[in-house]
Amino acid sequence: MPMKTTSQEPIRLQIIDADDETRALITLLLRAHTGRDYVVERAGRDDRFAGMPATASEAERRVSEALRESEAQLAAVLADRERLERQFYQAQKMETVGQLAGGIAHDFNNILTAIVGFGTLVAEQVSENEAASRNTEEILAAANRASALTRQLLAFGRRQVLHPTRVNLNDTVQALAGMLRQLIGENIDLRIVCSPHLPPIRADLSQLESALANLVINARDAMPRGGRLTIETADVTLDDDYCATHVGVRPGRYARLSVSDNGIGMSQDIQTRIFEPFFTTKEPGKGSGLGLSTVYGIVKQSGGNIWVYSEEALGSTFKVYLPVDPGEQPLAGQIEPARGHWSKGTETVLLVEDAPMIRRLAREIMLRAGYTVIEAGDAEQALLLAKKQGRIDLLLTDLIMPGPSGVELSEQLRASRPGVRVLYMSGYTDNAIVRNGMLGASEAFLQKPFTPEELLRKLRHVIETQAI
Repeated sequence: MPMKTTSQEPIRLQIIDADDETRALITLLLRAHTGRDYVVERAGRDDRFAGMPATASEAERRVSEALRESEAQLAAVLADRERLERQFYQAQKMETVGQLAGGIAHDFNNILTAIVGFGTLVAEQVSENEAASRNTEEILAAANRASALTRQLLAFGRRQVLHPTRVNLNDTVQALAGMLRQLIGENIDLRIVCSPHLPPIRADLSQLESALANLVINARDAMPRGGRLTIETADVTLDDDYCATHVGVRPGRYARLSVSDNGIGMSQDIQTRIFEPFFTTKEPGKGSGLGLSTVYGIVKQSGGNIWVYSEEALGSTFKVYLPVDPGEQPLAGQIEPARGHWSKGTETVLLVEDAPMIRRLAREIMLRAGYTVIEAGDAEQALLLAKKQGRIDLLLTDLIMPGPSGVELSEQLRASRPGVRVLYMSGYTDNAIVRNGMLGASEAFLQKPFTPEELLRKLRHVIETQAI
């Protein structure tokens, strides 16, 4: 009876263009993994495999190189993803904090308007009483300091009213150069590098000046022993690749404003919080922590972006990107608006304000100055009163109210009374109003909180200069 055998015929393989070393290595590997015998033969050369490694060691080397390259590419992709996630989280956090700060500041502004306004009226009544007058002045001084803080919070929350015009960034920097040199002191070298033929941007000139001054102050404070501060402008175009790595940035042409210092620099942790309101690295009492948050709000509300680049002990650079304006309107200049005589008036004013205490304050101020005042709590009531009223010389209205806004009210009132003048007042305006140009640069506006003098001066200015 024939014996059974477990042996099997060897499996024959042909490998194109394989040398002896490669064939021997493949034979050993296959035997180790399968337990079968293999005969690996060379099948000749195939031009399709030209350039492939001829030996196993060369193949292993190339595979290792490819793996290392793939790992490096994967690490770069993951790093970019992590950075974008951090940017997105930071943008969401700043948006949330901004909404909270802006809402609080708006409500607080109405309270401050009443404190400042009625406090000023009381100060006039007790002017002959030295002690009472002194106490009233302290109240007003404290209220004015609080007003300054609320304006900064409104700027951060992007809820302040802007009057955007076409502005040349180079002209703005050069016009402020003298003041900025005084601001930083003699131990800091200020260098200004302006790009020629810089296209105009669309921004609120006074707010742009405020943002630049705050950036310079921040740079100055980072160089307590002196140093070099550089302000530079440039005409740049941000492409899709740049925008893909910077959250919230749109492709297009921008005017870039850079403020650099060679001061103490910032850690990564500080850089992630530098624009938060009330965050400061200064000693208690040395700073409010609102300077850079104000800059952030102004830039964002103007449709731009701001980025900080910093290394400890090397310095910092803040880069502001503001979209260029393709319009043809004339450029804004540093011209102080004309001031007319404001003390008295006899005109009829339609006052529309939904906050009762602000309405009472404005009515009291205008009545004392000789104006005739018709008051309403909203736009619908104002339009009903206007139908019954004979003469109305000016509409003084809050910008944001329940129901129709102040802008909508003025449009409806002017449809039946083309000659009526309009003065808007508010503690802030929604972002959409500014972005959509609903409140143009030519519109008269009074910022809350206001003093009686500011209200009366603005009334006279509008009455005497606004075209009928």
